[in-house]
Amino acid sequence: QVQLVESGGGLVQAGGSLRLSCVASGSTFSSDAMGWFRQAPGKERDFVAAIRWSPGSPYYSDAVKGRFTISKDNAKNTVYLQMNSLKPEDTAVYYCASRRRPVSLKVYEYDYWGQGTQVTVSS
Repeated sequence: QVQLVESGGGLVQAGGSLRLSCVASGSTFSSDAMGWFRQAPGKERDFVAAIRWSPGSPYYSDAVKGRFTISKDNAKNTVYLQMNSLKPEDTAVYYCASRRRPVSLKVYEYDYWGQGTQVTVSS
């Protein structure tokens, strides 16, 4: 089992920045990739960004490419999501997820999930 705890959400004005953190604990050796997803009210959960614990390129959705950056600190078992130039349409609950296999963009292919952190961007 892998436990994931997100933090860093909040209320920010459009154009502002936030940094989300996700700390993994438990059987972290079984985790190969980490992803960030988001879910707005009444909508499906969507892929945002993902990265492997091993060296490699990150993946981003078209909606956030160029504005968001995913990074990791292997020593701290922590993944970050730096969000810049935030827009009202970025408002959602952001979830961190872990996968026992390499990166996937599909929600259902992740094995463990955090509880989510709310990000609200005001116009």
